[in-house]
Amino acid sequence: MKILKTSLLGIGVFLLGALQLAFAQETNDGKKSREYYVTTLTKIADPVLTALSKNQLKATMPVEKTADAYGGREEVTYLEAFGRLLSGMAPWLELGADNTTEGKLRAKYIELAQKAIHNATDPDSPDFMNFTQHGQPLVDAAFFAQGLLRAPKQLWEPLSPDTKANVIAALKSSREISPYYSNWLLFTGMVEAALLKFDGEADMVRLAYPINKHKEWYLGDGMYGDGPEFHWDYYNSFVIQPMLLDITKVLKEHGNNMGNDFELFLKRGQRYAAIQERLISPEGTYPVIGRSMAYRFGAFQSLSQIALWEELPDNIKPAQVRGALEAVIRKHMEAENSMFDKDGWLTLGFYGHQPEVAEPYISTGSLYLCTEVFLVLGLPNNATFWSDQATDWTQKRIWSGGDATRDHAEK
Repeated sequence: MKILKTSLLGIGVFLLGALQLAFAQETNDGKKSREYYVTTLTKIADPVLTALSKNQLKATMPVEKTADAYGGREEVTYLEAFGRLLSGMAPWLELGADNTTEGKLRAKYIELAQKAIHNATDPDSPDFMNFTQHGQPLVDAAFFAQGLLRAPKQLWEPLSPDTKANVIAALKSSREISPYYSNWLLFTGMVEAALLKFDGEADMVRLAYPINKHKEWYLGDGMYGDGPEFHWDYYNSFVIQPMLLDITKVLKEHGNNMGNDFELFLKRGQRYAAIQERLISPEGTYPVIGRSMAYRFGAFQSLSQIALWEELPDNIKPAQVRGALEAVIRKHMEAENSMFDKDGWLTLGFYGHQPEVAEPYISTGSLYLCTEVFLVLGLPNNATFWSDQATDWTQKRIWSGGDATRDHAEK
């Protein structure tokens, strides 16, 4: 019996070592890594875009919510799913179609996304989205606008004149909703940035106010308060840093003086990206702190955006971010209690299905903010992010006895 136990233990150790070696080999290969990112993104996206392209989203998407849910979740969840998914997926779609396997896959999802935009904004469509009722639609009108800004060549320019008019009307209708005195101010700014870009005019007060307030709410070392106070959560990544950058990028392109703040926000975003990279453990776990953890790996939107823009701090190599984000994605995807239901829709939870982690404002559609981690797919195959040899991320390097580089606050 002792010999049998020893043999089984040896086999177990061998298999574990083989699995670890296989994972290491995969993460050393940027091509395989990219394939994994694409496969995971399309797995998440497919139910939403397929259903909405057929005007069947409201008829088929489940609405899982907490027992104490509020704010008419059934009336807002569909725009949440679509707007957030589009925001995260847009940079990949913006690469356009080509004759590669991935390029043909993009062509499929570009077509689905264009049909989905039409159906979501057509007042006569069964899947026409709610942009005005309750407070939540302002949030997801902003994510929808952000998606359009991130992929104008694929998600805006090819649309018919009627669909463009419907999109503009839908975005303007969200002005009926007043934002809270918090990160919500950025939602009004994001909508107006899209209107400035695509309609040629915007409410400049709605653009100036969130920028000025967030300059006031900056707390130092790459961190903003959510309103006047500091919140230890991931809202600097879920909303604040990416939207400040995307809004001021549009203003800079239009030659508006408020665009002069872009470089300031970028510098702060680079420091926050460095902090985010350091939060990822050698195993791909990260601290579960604060609100909205059901957004899962969407918590790393800011790091992914800075990597997409190829603006990482000098001491962070793109390939180490590739490995770190992949480790995070894999960690979530490996949960035995899957994050997907039997039909492929996301379920409430953090590591698998854990509905108790969700706040009352979260339902099925909310969860698609997780796709923000995939912004880096907007980098082409030959970018160093994908082509460089894998490099251990900070915590993996330190905890294996490697170079423990110094860190310091950004002033």
